[in-house]
Amino acid sequence: MLYPVIFASFLLFEKPGLGLGHFYYVPVAMVALTAGPAWGAAAGITATAFYSAGIVINPHLASSQVLTAGSIVRLITYTFVGALVGWFASHHRDLSDRLRIASERDHLTGLLNTRAFDAALTSRLEQHRPFGLILADVDNMKDVNDSEGHAVGNDLLRHAGEVLARGREPGDDVARIGGDEFAVITTLPDSEAVRALCSRLTAELTAEGLSMSFGWAVCPRDGESSLLLFRAADERLYAQKLIRSRLTSAEVVAIPSQAERLALRSRVG
Repeated sequence: MLYPVIFASFLLFEKPGLGLGHFYYVPVAMVALTAGPAWGAAAGITATAFYSAGIVINPHLASSQVLTAGSIVRLITYTFVGALVGWFASHHRDLSDRLRIASERDHLTGLLNTRAFDAALTSRLEQHRPFGLILADVDNMKDVNDSEGHAVGNDLLRHAGEVLARGREPGDDVARIGGDEFAVITTLPDSEAVRALCSRLTAELTAEGLSMSFGWAVCPRDGESSLLLFRAADERLYAQKLIRSRLTSAEVVAIPSQAERLALRSRVG
């Protein structure tokens, strides 16, 4: 819109020494800021064309001024400014996108971090449509860190995050919300479907040599706020970890220790 406005003003008011042609830098910069360096350079060429046409049509200016070194310099400056402003704007957008992604992603797994996950959960609640919340916890993570080191533990967390992200449904959000804690927001709308997803994720993790416990909640069945949903999912997660720990303890008791086996052999002998 500014091109014809400046062009009309140039025809009506431009006189030698006034310099209304400098106003073409404004639309050139605006195009460059919104469209990038290539369009910025094209906007500079367009501004030169308008400026040259204005010289030819304006009765107060000599048409011979079109083919002068000044016009060539103006072409170069319009085009250079458009390309330069466009490059800086494009670079700034790329940097802003990278910073935004970095602020929303967990540094270890690349999944959503806690802040981004809270925002996603709030957004789902505001839509007033059914969805499921799944909490997941890596089993025996402390033992892994203590016995094999944190580097191995970090590799395990990255692997777990990859499996959870790979097994998500379209539209799901996956996040790491704590040291060894993960969360999934799934579009599945009922308890049976969410429970089936937990079973499928458990099987996929087991196939990868990983063990995780899951708890789940469904909105609005288990609550219509993040607090109620987290509480319901956390209670089911705790119950599953309790069951698993008891089963593991029972298996350990059922297997005789090395000392017991040696004593049994001596008695048999």
